[in-house]
Amino acid sequence: MNLKELETQIKVNLNELKTELDCNNFHAQYLGKSGEITAHLNNLRNLAPEERSETGKVINILKRETEQSLFKLQKEIKEREINQKLMNDKLVDITIPDLQHTTGSLHPITRTQREVEDAFRSMGFIIEQGNELVTEYECFTSLNVPENHPARDMQDTFFLEKKNISFNEKVCEKQVLRTHTTAMHSKLYKKYGPEFRAIFPGRCYRNESVDASHDMAFFQVDGLMVGKDISIANLIYFMKEVLSTIFKKEIKVRLRPGFFPFTEPSFELDASCIFCDQAGCSVCKQSGWIEFCGCGMTHPNVLEMGGIDPTKYTSFAFGFGLTRLVMMKYDVHDIRVFNSGNIEILKSIK
Repeated sequence: MNLKELETQIKVNLNELKTELDCNNFHAQYLGKSGEITAHLNNLRNLAPEERSETGKVINILKRETEQSLFKLQKEIKEREINQKLMNDKLVDITIPDLQHTTGSLHPITRTQREVEDAFRSMGFIIEQGNELVTEYECFTSLNVPENHPARDMQDTFFLEKKNISFNEKVCEKQVLRTHTTAMHSKLYKKYGPEFRAIFPGRCYRNESVDASHDMAFFQVDGLMVGKDISIANLIYFMKEVLSTIFKKEIKVRLRPGFFPFTEPSFELDASCIFCDQAGCSVCKQSGWIEFCGCGMTHPNVLEMGGIDPTKYTSFAFGFGLTRLVMMKYDVHDIRVFNSGNIEILKSIK
């Protein structure tokens, strides 16, 4: 086939190309290593010198024009295929949020803990975190809990068999999973000295049977205020402010006599019923009050063990169940919900 016939055939075949595969086959037929244009270039060596130069120019022009036409056609075919695919697909507006997409949410206990922290922080309290694994000295001895106190019994406390733990220049034979966040007291006295105010929320553990109102793992918030002339009136003020902030309405509080080894005098603090506003209901047993937390003035022995002079400084202390507060706030009747891992139920608690 001479060059004139080849040029005519190429133009005809270019018009017949419809797909990317057609273009690839065309390239192999004319421009590939075994293609017809390549064959004519290879045949130049057999021509006479006077013909070789002129024929070579013609072949190179044909090759360049064929390549340009093929590349242009390939681009048009590709764009056409993309447009066709877009037409066949569903139209999607990428600026519209995915209505089926679900986002995570904070656990109800975490949300409430942050509200409590914000309320106390606004009144000048430090927010502290402590270890869940503590020494027996921290959990009991430093809090004026006698060695024969029932709280040290294996039925209530998880003990770990690890001996010779040094703390406060004493040799502690055992470590425990803290039964209350009050175990932070001694460390904070030494860390901040005789004048400070702080709360310390966290998880606690007790060896209890799990039911609707008890769990072996739960959350507490402890707090204390140390300084000169601190009284129980200060405690009443702060608890009223925090509870009113959490429940977004005025909450009244009252004190009843109680007993805790680390406070003297000790009290049980009740809050006005958030469900009936003291009109009387089944939750408050028609009394108008709900038991909320234990509190009192820090025992002088506890202050002394913490390096605070009880003749110069006084302190109030309190501890309440954060998990119980969440149950009150969201009207949840089964504590087991919080550790269930049921995402749908937890997200519904609002």
